[in-house]
Amino acid sequence: MFARIMAVVMAAILLTTVCLSAVWWLTLRNQQIDTRLDHLSSEAEGIAYLAGNLSGESLMDTMWDRDSETRTYLNRTAEKVSQEFNALIIVMDRNQNGMIYNAVSSGQEDPAFIDSLNSDDINAAMDRILNGEMIRMRSESGEAPMFTVGVPFTWGGKVNGAVFIRTRAQKIESGLGEILWRIVALTVVVMVLTGIVVFLFVRRRLKPLKQLETAAATIAEGDFSVQVDEKKGDRELRELSGAFNTMTHKLQGVEAGRREFVANVSHELRSPITSIKGFAEGMADGVIPAEEQPKYLRLVADESKRLSGLIDDLLALSRLERDDAKPEMTTFDINEMLRRAVIRRMNDLEAKEIDISCEFETDPCPVNADSDRIEQVVINLLDNAIKFTPEGGKIVLESAAAEGVVKVTVRDSGSGVAPEDRDKIFDRFFTADRAHTAGKGTGLGLSICKRIMDMHGQSIRLLDTDEGAAFQFTLERAEK
Repeated sequence: MFARIMAVVMAAILLTTVCLSAVWWLTLRNQQIDTRLDHLSSEAEGIAYLAGNLSGESLMDTMWDRDSETRTYLNRTAEKVSQEFNALIIVMDRNQNGMIYNAVSSGQEDPAFIDSLNSDDINAAMDRILNGEMIRMRSESGEAPMFTVGVPFTWGGKVNGAVFIRTRAQKIESGLGEILWRIVALTVVVMVLTGIVVFLFVRRRLKPLKQLETAAATIAEGDFSVQVDEKKGDRELRELSGAFNTMTHKLQGVEAGRREFVANVSHELRSPITSIKGFAEGMADGVIPAEEQPKYLRLVADESKRLSGLIDDLLALSRLERDDAKPEMTTFDINEMLRRAVIRRMNDLEAKEIDISCEFETDPCPVNADSDRIEQVVINLLDNAIKFTPEGGKIVLESAAAEGVVKVTVRDSGSGVAPEDRDKIFDRFFTADRAHTAGKGTGLGLSICKRIMDMHGQSIRLLDTDEGAAFQFTLERAEK
């Protein structure tokens, strides 16, 4: 990723630098050309002033005046400018009579330069200048491009002719190549320095991401204890590092829960299997007398029933924890369900001489829920109450409707739940006595109840009571 980011950033910098350098180069080029053409125009205006001071309407009229001071000064000035710019200077009247000043000693040495005098662009320029305009143009006549400036000169208050200074573009543009190479060199230096700065900056910014990548690889190998520094990088990277550390904490909790779950399942399965195996071997080896075998066979049956119940609870919890597990909503009377649950457990209640009563604030009390799942919750809570209520104790089933919900409560007069156990009461395999002993259950019943209520979007909780324990869950109230 670092290489890709560097490539993209450097490509963007290169493109920007090249564009800026090109704009800079064109700006400098145009400024130099304009400056030199301004200078040529200024020289042409000086020569035009001298030409306008020659007597006569036609330059032919001044041929006898070639030794005059004005003519001498004009010749000297024109020759100087011609030599300085390697230019061809033409002083021409409106009748196309003219004087030519050439930096080359003879027209035969550079015929293309002299032949360009009759080009169409010069003739068109003459018409414009006679109308009082000053011209600047670049033409491609001849073997090389030319720059031409033209200014009018006046005699007697009217435009009488023009002064042209014509030079090769190479002369006007001389020195631009050196400027171009300087710009290229400067561009290369800027790119190198920028590349170094970007490299250091990007590497520093991506260092936390590299740490995250390394930490993620460590997690993939099963080590969830890895942490990353939350104080390095920009705000977004710090937030990402914090979220990553939160994830690892949760994964550690999940992993610890998984290991505990496996250990608990192994223990819960081993206990009844060990009992069944021991009783069966004792009867097979004759260690257990024949007259006591029916008693041990009953114990084997009880342990088998407990083992079957554990497996059923594990399967039920597994089904409830699937992502696609959804309640099948129906409307039913929760009071009627509570009465049926009491009838189903009547033998257990009578065996312990438990006094059970139902206190319904509204009867009937319709609710919207998955009746099979809620019946499982009611049975689990009632079984817990029977299990922990001493002989001769009391259990109360209550229902009360309020603000669109129905609250169902199962109270018992048992020993209650210790304060230190309240936060863990709905954890899987947690039992009140902190020991997974025979006859005390699997510790999955309340976990199943919690999962069912979460599926319904409702709650289940342990109430604060002075005596015994009271579990309360809520259901959506249905219209009668």
